[in-house]
Amino acid sequence: MSATRRGRTGAPSVLGALAALTASAFALTGCGAADGHRADGHAGAPERAHCPRLQRPIATADADWRAVAKALGRTGALREKVVYGVSLPRRDLKVTSRGVDIGSSLALNGAADFARYCDGTMLMGDLVLTEDELPKATEALQKAGFEQTALHKHLPDQTPPIWWTHYQAMGDPVTLARKLKAVLEVSGDPVAVPPPESTKPIDLDTAEIDEALGRKGIAEGRTYKFFIGRGETVTSHGHVLPAPIGVDTVIKFQALGDERAAVTGDIVMTAHEVQKVIRALHEGGFELVELHNHMLDDEPRLFYLHYWGIGDGAELARGLRPALDATNLAPPAPES
Repeated sequence: MSATRRGRTGAPSVLGALAALTASAFALTGCGAADGHRADGHAGAPERAHCPRLQRPIATADADWRAVAKALGRTGALREKVVYGVSLPRRDLKVTSRGVDIGSSLALNGAADFARYCDGTMLMGDLVLTEDELPKATEALQKAGFEQTALHKHLPDQTPPIWWTHYQAMGDPVTLARKLKAVLEVSGDPVAVPPPESTKPIDLDTAEIDEALGRKGIAEGRTYKFFIGRGETVTSHGHVLPAPIGVDTVIKFQALGDERAAVTGDIVMTAHEVQKVIRALHEGGFELVELHNHMLDDEPRLFYLHYWGIGDGAELARGLRPALDATNLAPPAPES
């Protein structure tokens, strides 16, 4: 997930339609919200006649998100041309789990993911919080009108205890960004500490890991990571959810030296896949950490299983493969 690294309550007003905008406003929200629309996305009277029944995310360019980056005070990256993802790493936290010093890119990385649709912009993500910060974040998210859709831990035996809270909102993208910035200011600043400089190559056999998992990973400092989407279409209230908005399986290896690694992440499953994945992870020697939902109204209903393991990086990858094969993964992207 960030790593990543990822619902709504079921009330139609949450993702209800927004009034049509002028052509200039369309550049930010697709079909957008009128000036009088509430920034949290809860419209008074839905007007979606101009939008298709099943809405797909609208392709955008980096320039379309400059105002969002400015309002949030953080620059993101455009993924698959439809999701503007902003990483929220907690580099200020010092966390250990099972004797491992957890890097922010391994398991301390929150996210803010924006996607444009005909009736507005969707924001989904999660925040990494200490127990002291959690009540402040909850209060700020509720004040902002954001929905909290999950609350859980990602790591076993962690010191200090760290929580992840997932949130969602719909509305004008710049207003959403401003509200999220206000939340971050009272609940732990994800960019309070700059990233450490590192020129060391990652001490993992990444080619063997790629072969074992049947995909090519992404190196980020001492972390080697994979994000794998589902093979079927996932929707929420008539909106097709692209994988980078948080409906993908995440695998992250943190190099520990001598080609050893700590591996963690979550596997996305439908209900009939859950027991098969649990058995595969258990037989592979992995520790099961959490089983939960990230959203409230996804279709098909998705479950997320967080896991943990330490060992030779390539052997860990081979151990994970049966669990991945028990789910409906999207095929690997063709190499360019």
